[in-house]
Amino acid sequence: MTRTLRLRDRAFELVDGRPLVMGIVNANPDSFSDATRLADLDAQVAKALELVRDGADLIDVGGESGVTYTDVSPEEVERDRVLPLVEALVAEGVVVSVDTWKAGVAEAALAAGAHLLNDVSGLRDTALADLAAQSGAGLVVMHTRADPKRKAFPDYGGAVVDDVRTFLAERCTVALEHGVARDRMVVDPGPDFAKSPAESVEVLKAWAHWVPDGLPWLAAVSRKYFLGAITGRAPHERLASTLGAVAWAADSGAAMLRVHDVREAVELLRVRDVLDGRADVPGFDTEDERLKWIRADGS
Repeated sequence: MTRTLRLRDRAFELVDGRPLVMGIVNANPDSFSDATRLADLDAQVAKALELVRDGADLIDVGGESGVTYTDVSPEEVERDRVLPLVEALVAEGVVVSVDTWKAGVAEAALAAGAHLLNDVSGLRDTALADLAAQSGAGLVVMHTRADPKRKAFPDYGGAVVDDVRTFLAERCTVALEHGVARDRMVVDPGPDFAKSPAESVEVLKAWAHWVPDGLPWLAAVSRKYFLGAITGRAPHERLASTLGAVAWAADSGAAMLRVHDVREAVELLRVRDVLDGRADVPGFDTEDERLKWIRADGS
């Protein structure tokens, strides 16, 4: 089945089994998963363009980490972090998502040309839906029962899957009532947000069989805590487990993958497409010895 996702003036054909790839570039100083900080705008732009060359369909720009051991960033601080990067990437023709729950940041980013609002608050402020509707931008609606940057593990009474279903159905209805078109909406089950690792896994396993109203869904699984709980690995050591989750998400109908390691995710999808019969082995240089073996000298 093919559907269309519209993000302002861009349209993406969503094909079952071949999700879009969203690369992550953080402009904040405290992301839990970044082993290397991108200290200035030039480094951030260079990283984003590298991810695009690696195969990213869009770039998710973040100006505030979701970690709970730092305070909420003032709106003007977050805005000043993301706006120059959004402007630079839009000027380069890149499709840009902005990871924010603050209306002022979202408004400024949209004015700079951003295409998608990735709201990890569960549409806590319906002004984000208004802004998306007015601009024609896309909107990600995510499940969470915690306030942004607040550590909370609610008692779901053993019914976390039901809570995700109820919450997202209600918040998507709110978004529609505020004018966000269905073909501009994406849902996210919110792994690790107000959920223990076991609850995140429970939700994801059930999610493969249920998505609100058939809306496209975002798999934000890169380097997540639940992967660390499964493997015992620190965030920067979770490439293999992330790729395992990426493969599962692609098999489970994800429309979009949010990942740090774009090249590796794209290569996984490329191999999977060939082995599943979606694509043929591409043309390649049969004389390229590099593709055959490692020489004795290590070259």
